[in-house]
Amino acid sequence: PAACPRSPSPPVPKETSRAMKKPTAKLATAAGAAAASAVLAAVPATAAPSTVWTVSGSPAAVSATGAGHVTLVLNGFVMTCSKSTASGTLRSATGNPAAVGSFTSVAFGAPGTPCTSVLGSPGMPASAPWSVVAHDYSASTSTTTSRLGGVDFRTTLGACVFRVRGDASVTYANATGKLAVASTDGELTVVESVNCGDLAPLGARPTLRGDYLVRAAGTGGVPTVVGSHP
Repeated sequence: PAACPRSPSPPVPKETSRAMKKPTAKLATAAGAAAASAVLAAVPATAAPSTVWTVSGSPAAVSATGAGHVTLVLNGFVMTCSKSTASGTLRSATGNPAAVGSFTSVAFGAPGTPCTSVLGSPGMPASAPWSVVAHDYSASTSTTTSRLGGVDFRTTLGACVFRVRGDASVTYANATGKLAVASTDGELTVVESVNCGDLAPLGARPTLRGDYLVRAAGTGGVPTVVGSHP
């Protein structure tokens, strides 16, 4: 006998279809919210900036001696000082940024060991003080990020004389007492220039780089700078 044909299934009413979709949409929304919460929970909150700066032995008289070469680069022209020294004081302070010290004496080159360049030995007398301004501290590396403010020195190379002024980015590591100077483009500027032509035109932006080892005067110990936010 011939098989009886099946009756087609009745269509699902629109109201029923909408009701079936609502729980699915709610589940998707809930899952998305849970995932977002998990992501936010995984991102650590930004640490508050340090506002209290504690210097060991404050106020601590210090000396800084160049560790390796200190270089001034201007329009591709390089001046290198194998000897460089500074002296001053580090002290505890509050605020952000905060002045945690200053170098009242800065010297590039030394008697018998002048700075050098392909055009001869430049004289680079500095005008001090240069302030040490702290603005960030990493507890994991015990390193303070700062800047040298009031950087000011003249460079004499033959008849050419130019003056550099501005700030310079630095970091200070408590573990070694290393003050790393690494100015970025635009922090230092040539503000005076005589008989220098294209070598050092007004507005030129040199960079100053070099590492110094900082020691407490008299003891030779390494002074520490610690930032905190009570």
